[in-house]
Amino acid sequence: MPGVRFGDYGGGVNDWNIAGTLTVVPAAERPDLMAEPVAAALAGVKGPVGIAEIDPELADTAAFCEAYGSPPAASANCVVVAGKRGGEVRYAAAMVLATTRADVNTVIRKRLDVRKVSFAPMDEAVELTGMAYGGITPVGLPADWPILVDSAVAESAELVIGSGIRGSKLLVTGEALAALPGADVVDGLAK
Repeated sequence: MPGVRFGDYGGGVNDWNIAGTLTVVPAAERPDLMAEPVAAALAGVKGPVGIAEIDPELADTAAFCEAYGSPPAASANCVVVAGKRGGEVRYAAAMVLATTRADVNTVIRKRLDVRKVSFAPMDEAVELTGMAYGGITPVGLPADWPILVDSAVAESAELVIGSGIRGSKLLVTGEALAALPGADVVDGLAK
């Protein structure tokens, strides 16, 4: 699958081998294709970040990969979870490959130090992140949220992730996700 080339972006020209049929440009050139908190946090992301406009109806991973020829193993999903401890609600984001599932009941629960953890309700996740459901991404999340990154995500050379809206996707490296403020690389986060 041929990569999509775009201009010099600090680390030189980057070929996104996972792009399939997407037209990728440097993300900084298209802030209109990101949720506002994502665009505001973009400067803090290490390395090249590409963005590609997509059909919002094809934002869900399976439909996206089929339509654009991007491999499912190169997609990483951001899952927003919530748990309570002493009356306080604790939120976190977990980044896992789309071909896996986050270990919410064991690994994430222990990391948040709560008795029970579950996926945050959609309306809550949207309100707290300022992002669209189905497009939530770790870039631009509230500063006090831990970002748990599965080690397989952190080790990935290229990933497709959400952009905060359903009408585009960001292309990043696992290294960039592991370097986000609040990120913690966790072995065994995904099953």
